[in-house]
Amino acid sequence: MSLHRLVPVGMVLTCVVVTAVWGGPSSRRSAIVEVVERVKPAVVNIQSERSTGSQGAMQRPEAVPAQQRSNGMGTGIIIDPRGYIVTNFHVIEDVSLLRVRLNDGTTHVARVLDRDREYDLALLKIDVPRPLPIITIGTSSDLMVGETVIAIGNAFGYEHTVTVGVISALHRDVTLNKDISYKSLIQTDASINPGNSGGPLLNIDGELIGVNVAIRAGAQGIGFAIPSDQMVMVVTEMLARRRRSDVWPGFGYRNRIDIRQSPPWSLEVERIESAGPAEKAGLRSGDIIVRLGDIPVHNSLDVERILMHAKPGEPLPVRVRRADGEQDLELIPQPSQIVSHAELAWRKLGLRLTPAPAEAISRSNGTLRGGLLVTEVLPSGPGAKAGIQRGDIVVGLHQWETINLENVAYVLRHPELNSFYPLKVFLLRNGQVHKGTIASE
Repeated sequence: MSLHRLVPVGMVLTCVVVTAVWGGPSSRRSAIVEVVERVKPAVVNIQSERSTGSQGAMQRPEAVPAQQRSNGMGTGIIIDPRGYIVTNFHVIEDVSLLRVRLNDGTTHVARVLDRDREYDLALLKIDVPRPLPIITIGTSSDLMVGETVIAIGNAFGYEHTVTVGVISALHRDVTLNKDISYKSLIQTDASINPGNSGGPLLNIDGELIGVNVAIRAGAQGIGFAIPSDQMVMVVTEMLARRRRSDVWPGFGYRNRIDIRQSPPWSLEVERIESAGPAEKAGLRSGDIIVRLGDIPVHNSLDVERILMHAKPGEPLPVRVRRADGEQDLELIPQPSQIVSHAELAWRKLGLRLTPAPAEAISRSNGTLRGGLLVTEVLPSGPGAKAGIQRGDIVVGLHQWETINLENVAYVLRHPELNSFYPLKVFLLRNGQVHKGTIASE
């Protein structure tokens, strides 16, 4: 331990150092210090610029007078070495320009790839000349009230501010105002301030267990984070939506979590599609994917970030784990099966669908942006069993709106479709929105 005292000598300040005999730097090197050193390079600071004048958000930022701009700040988490970053939706909402500052001091313009208002998450991309360090994703399924957590973020613009606390509570439902509410958040007393939004909440092993999202106004030590398991689910869907439509792996998957192993995540092949690339490669239902390409696979996020840059027809090495050990295979992604969106809806749902007249929808419900008119129902098909009738307008499946047939195909081709069942369906009938469920085939 060292004590420093500044002593004035004329115009010169001399630093007198008194070194105590107890302890030294090594005794201060705690687990928290090591976590921060390891994780900080995967945390970025986000500066945003919003147009506040009447000229509109679509105008080029440099054309907006300075007095009509407002600046914001937030934090992001690098999840892929190629510059994919997760942050909060509210950090990037209505933003005309985003800049991301890395730990090395370099700044890059970011673009928004996808966003989810309901879960308050967004996916950004920056173009970088070198691979970036990424965060290790832990599970929020085994968190304990009272365990130590660490938050890192751009608090009030002070870059990479570190705060420490404990988990105060789990599964908190939080309402910020009439328009914004959250389900099942992590509550912590680690100091979270404006600018921390979108940054990581870490456990003592340095694993991401939450994405910091909100604070209780007027309170001290009451902050909230989105659980990491929820983040993985949402961002996986974002990446799957962005994936090239001609990259079809031919298998469905599901995440498995076993808190007895490290890392706790693993990815199981749940479904093999007939005559698809996975079946041709020799994958089997129940396989655990250990590696895809040259990247280790722990969860669905890893698979989708790999497939984002895969090319149809190019071999993709895959290593799987089975009861008798690990095996190396070769997966060749192909374009999706040649089945029209309309035919897919008929095969999977037993429904003939066509875009509904916009005026018929807006006249009934002004909040709806569109829907699909049911023109035929297959007797004894899934749709008929769900009570869907000719003349109904399908306005939503699972958690997505169905403005066009491509929206329906997205749900029906989703790699986690089996986990959606019973599939929620939202219908417009006689001017009222009705909710039902469709059972699996």
